[in-house]
Amino acid sequence: MKNRLLGSSLSVSSLGLGCMGMSHAYGTPLSEADAFVLLDRAVELGVTLFDTAEVYGPFTNEELVGQGLKRHRDKVAIATKFGFTIGDAAKAERPSGVDSRPAHVKAVAEASLKRLGVEVIDLFYQHRVDPDVPIEETVGAMADLVKEGKIRYLGLSEASAATLRRAHATHPIAAIQSEYSLWSREVEENGVLETCRQLGIGFVPFSPLGRGALTGALKDVKTLSDTDFRRALPRFQAENFEANLTLIETLQAMAHEKNTTAGQLALAWVLAQGDFIVPIPGTTKIANLENNIAAADLTLSAGDLLTLRDLLSPAKVKGERYPEQMARMANR
Repeated sequence: MKNRLLGSSLSVSSLGLGCMGMSHAYGTPLSEADAFVLLDRAVELGVTLFDTAEVYGPFTNEELVGQGLKRHRDKVAIATKFGFTIGDAAKAERPSGVDSRPAHVKAVAEASLKRLGVEVIDLFYQHRVDPDVPIEETVGAMADLVKEGKIRYLGLSEASAATLRRAHATHPIAAIQSEYSLWSREVEENGVLETCRQLGIGFVPFSPLGRGALTGALKDVKTLSDTDFRRALPRFQAENFEANLTLIETLQAMAHEKNTTAGQLALAWVLAQGDFIVPIPGTTKIANLENNIAAADLTLSAGDLLTLRDLLSPAKVKGERYPEQMARMANR
């Protein structure tokens, strides 16, 4: 698999692996043994960017990823994220807010280093912008960690274009992570994608397969487990999803004509939007991993790209990507 640059010098595979679903958000977690097999196969296929966060679990996903990638450490870049206030992991408490005060940034970096079992974090993202702390102060604390050799590159997640510019003026930002797919294109409208192009910042789309919906594998949201995060998302509510499924079926029909899969078309479209873009689709299945990686070799014509853009135009999609409370935490 070919590499792409995040920022000026972080070279990673053109497709990374989002690791959240191995232990968080989408129902039953993978066993440690199955997760290690999946991580091994990803490295074997050429994946070098692996994405986790302290909040996934919470905490357990960092431990899983760190242990699973230990023997591959010299081949991979590990990205993790901070910024939520997290209670007692033993009680499975959910984040109660955000905290990007400099002292907190440095404390959670130390904790992530220990859980990952590494001496340096390759890419350290602020998971959500803290409206009570100037971004310059947060990035300043992150920059101190770079000077101390504890992290290599800085990132933001779900930040606005204005915040990204302020952060980058304080210390170079290698990448920003936000949702981006055929059916979620806010970053095209709010200036984030264009800001990345102008400033030479990498863009890392999470959920490039619409949290699995764009593969066509999910036909009925009633089949999702009670603990599946998607049950809380407006786009996956029964009436909305039924309407969205009609759009997805048109994507599947196009994929059939091209002798590929809906998921590969969706990923190839995202990859084609710029060579500074590195999607991180997640999965818990080897077959899905292999299917996703194959999308890196799929070439789409200009006509194909326009057709896909229209097929799942966000104007046609029913339901917002986040409920109101979560939406307020994005694009700050």
